[in-house]
Amino acid sequence: MNNTLIQGITEEIKQGYQGAFARKWPAWVGGILIAVLALMIFMWSVPWGIAAGYKNWGDWTLYLAGIQSARPDLVPWMHNLSVSNIGIIAGALASALLSRQFAIRRAPGLEYAKGAVGGILMGAGAALAMGCNVGGFYTAAGIFSMGGYAMMLGLGAGAYIGLRYLLWEMEHLPQKTVSRMNTDTGAVRVRDWKKLQPVFGMFIMIAGIAAFYTYSAFDLTKIGGLLFFGLLIGIVMHRSRFCFVRAFREPFMTGDSDMVKAVAVSLMLFGFGAAVIKWNWIQPPEMGVYHPFWIGSLAGGLIFGIGMLLAGGCASSTLWRAAEGHTKLVVALFSFAAANPLTHALINYTGLKTALGSGYFMPEILSWQIALPVFGAVMIAWVLLAGWNERTEKFVIF
Repeated sequence: MNNTLIQGITEEIKQGYQGAFARKWPAWVGGILIAVLALMIFMWSVPWGIAAGYKNWGDWTLYLAGIQSARPDLVPWMHNLSVSNIGIIAGALASALLSRQFAIRRAPGLEYAKGAVGGILMGAGAALAMGCNVGGFYTAAGIFSMGGYAMMLGLGAGAYIGLRYLLWEMEHLPQKTVSRMNTDTGAVRVRDWKKLQPVFGMFIMIAGIAAFYTYSAFDLTKIGGLLFFGLLIGIVMHRSRFCFVRAFREPFMTGDSDMVKAVAVSLMLFGFGAAVIKWNWIQPPEMGVYHPFWIGSLAGGLIFGIGMLLAGGCASSTLWRAAEGHTKLVVALFSFAAANPLTHALINYTGLKTALGSGYFMPEILSWQIALPVFGAVMIAWVLLAGWNERTEKFVIF
């Protein structure tokens, strides 16, 4: 009886592991979980963002290189969104290892150049919009900052332009493939490494949980919580391949609308949840509403959209795809981190900030009673437009 019980429990654990890490999660499941985690972050501390974490890394890089004289206020492990980003990287790395999908993926030279240029454009665009595809679009729209809708339009236009360039590149520039190791010895090493990957993945998971308790022991529970939430987001994004780039690229590239639907459902859940939080004063109603409407958000979204097409990843997918071994995205990560604080400094130096616009809170302008249905209507219209385009291929350019 005991052996039968143990065998049954072992079999259930194996099936659970297979379901979590051997099979890809549907994108809509990832979207729902991202919305839940984003709401938890909002209630825990601050609205979820990513670009500020990149900026913190860039500030420290420039300071240590002697390019920037002012010492950044917070070290990366004490900056809330830097810690969240570190959690995303750790979670995605753990997920890639647990699913035996981690590998160093090299790219042709031109791809690295595109990664660098794409990262620079994303860093600059995020500075103009005061947020990336997460903080400037997803979170901004969800907490009813008008800049989120302007950035949404900019991201769509930028994705179209970026895709046009990629199409031109395919037609006019020679395409090179990446060489792969195919020797018998190399194959044996790869098989042995794949067997060991889950062990390292589990170690990272345990280390992440231990880090949360360590932060808590030093009365830094909020920072530790952001690390833990980031860890979960990294796992969810990696397993579901949840990617904002695909939501803006695929309608023009193949017409596929699955990721549009996943992002729209996620954003609707997050937005209505954020409305409960703000309308009930669990968090201040105007918290996080600083995105420059409309010039900064629109122009920033346009530049960011082009950059994410060139890089092959947005601010969030750059983190989790770099964590699973894409070296091109590692280049994009560093160039994003360097370009963002430099663009912020340029904006402040030139006095351009006032010309970009100010933050506008939609319920303050329209009232909650009107703002909520308008928000829902925008998301539904996006899904319907994407579905219509999938059927008719009206805007497909490939």
